[in-house]
Amino acid sequence: MKILIRATNWVGDAILALPALRAVRKRFPDAEIAIVARPYVADIYRDQEICNQLIRYDPQGLHAGFFGRERLAAELRAQKFDVALLLQNAFDAAWLAWRANIPERIGYARDARSLLLTKIVPVPRHGEVPTHEKFYYLELLRRAGWLDSLQDETFIGLRIPEEKRRRADEFLCKAGVRQGVPRIAIGAGASYGSAKCWPPSRFAEVANRLQSEVDADVILFGTAAEANVSTAISAEMRQSPIDLTGKTAIADLPALLSQCHLFIGNDSGAMHVAAAVGLPVIAVFGPTDAFGTSPVTQRCSIVQQKPYCSPCFLRRCPTDHRCMTAITADMVEAATRPWLSSIQVQRA
Repeated sequence: MKILIRATNWVGDAILALPALRAVRKRFPDAEIAIVARPYVADIYRDQEICNQLIRYDPQGLHAGFFGRERLAAELRAQKFDVALLLQNAFDAAWLAWRANIPERIGYARDARSLLLTKIVPVPRHGEVPTHEKFYYLELLRRAGWLDSLQDETFIGLRIPEEKRRRADEFLCKAGVRQGVPRIAIGAGASYGSAKCWPPSRFAEVANRLQSEVDADVILFGTAAEANVSTAISAEMRQSPIDLTGKTAIADLPALLSQCHLFIGNDSGAMHVAAAVGLPVIAVFGPTDAFGTSPVTQRCSIVQQKPYCSPCFLRRCPTDHRCMTAITADMVEAATRPWLSSIQVQRA
């Protein structure tokens, strides 16, 4: 059997969908499984042993516009898949599977796409499944008859080959990161939108406080689009951080974060990657719901204040961003202390 899986588009969602993907691989151990994913999601899934083939869907490049999607549909059609499982909710996912002439197309009844599906799965109503997003993908499998029951997981991990870990450590050392001291990673951006972002000055304040007590390197991670945020943090730090903003790709992030000791950041893809490689995570939540999208790890402290308007899930705050400005440096610093202490004990 040949199975095509359409992956989700966000890095965080892609990690939360890993239990479902591993369940498909377990149920169909001899199937040829291909995953269609945006390039950055495909990079996250590489080395995870969940599929035979990763197919990059690049709507900004090779697959841009109608003719680009037609080109991808033709490529998939030539592979003659038997079934398509659509983890992504969009109409486009169903359209692509339909245009690829895949005879069985399974997905949630979302985005007016039911006519393009052969197995229409009702969206879980409130209270039917546990709140966390990891169960949303598992429930799709259960309702499709591919899973007997929902299995909870307390940790979703990413596999990182030892060679990649070694190269990541070498890269960090060349960038100025020291051996033998704690490495504090900061992810102050969020591609979803500015509403998710804690003020840069407060990241800097926390970093300054920690470095005044512990001899540690602070490493800033982010995309090139987040350079202004990192610049603002650097400007207010008493010791210069190692600024890797825009200097690494998402494909590099799991291995690089695996060589750090603590992550402090917003609700973002980097937060989920940090958790999945085993780091203690201090996650600052604002307009989103920690019950639904918190990292799946027991090594996580959520810092959140919830005004009347939270969670709103807006990309940009239309008022005063009170869900984030109400979170003080004291709160985040306090959340880091137990984890930083445990790091020092492990190194002693």
